[in-house]
Amino acid sequence: MRYYVGVLGLSGLLVAGCAAGGGVERGGDAAAAAAVARAAEKAEQTVSLRYRMTGRTPEEGRVEAEAAIGTEPPAMSLKSTVLSGPGRGTGEYRLVGGVLYLGSDEAGQDGKHWVTFGAPGARPGGLKVDTGLAADKVRDNPSHESGYLGAAEDLRKVGSETVDGVRTTHYTGTVTLEGVRASYKDDDKSVRQRTEKSLAQYEKMGVDELTIDLWTDAEDRTRRLRTQGLGRHGELDLTITFLDFGKPVTVKAPPASDTLDLAEERKKDRG
Repeated sequence: MRYYVGVLGLSGLLVAGCAAGGGVERGGDAAAAAAVARAAEKAEQTVSLRYRMTGRTPEEGRVEAEAAIGTEPPAMSLKSTVLSGPGRGTGEYRLVGGVLYLGSDEAGQDGKHWVTFGAPGARPGGLKVDTGLAADKVRDNPSHESGYLGAAEDLRKVGSETVDGVRTTHYTGTVTLEGVRASYKDDDKSVRQRTEKSLAQYEKMGVDELTIDLWTDAEDRTRRLRTQGLGRHGELDLTITFLDFGKPVTVKAPPASDTLDLAEERKKDRG
């Protein structure tokens, strides 16, 4: 299954790294801190949305991604592309009807571009695949990391700017991972665990300080979120732009003829 996983590392970062939420405790500018707190609270709401991401990571280099997340019924498409280097290529996650699919632009040894693990909870080859974790991401708004700005001692308002035709207010600040961790210390256990999972992605890249820029609209929704840092192997600079909120999202399963079902293959092997 290795050939299905390579370019999906970026998608994994995007999914796992966007699962933090919680309160805002600190900030250099009281008005800016209050605005960030409202945006963080708004990000806790479950809503269908679409977004795109561009930038670079220390591991993959130049990257881009796009996602659609639906809540009724739960569905997700998360497509990522590494634009240069040995990991160059495109991979995608799709969650449809509780079934998780992994795809790549490069066919596997079986000639197929997609792999699935059968019904939710299936154990192909004795390997438990918890599609519930992917389903949980449908309920996560990837603007949750806007709450990290609450840990910035230098938090400030930059000014008013237009993002994709929408008038927004721009805020910025710099945080350390330890500062973020401390700012969530009194949150619920589930929130702290999600935050730790997010911070672990940055630690894996050797990033210990982040500069975060946040653009919010008149309804306190995050319209753009930019995260920058310096890792052991280079620069982190990712920008997520949110395109739609609350609009229906339809995600289709890939063609069965182009999909390897590991659960079915396991049954065949058992004969």
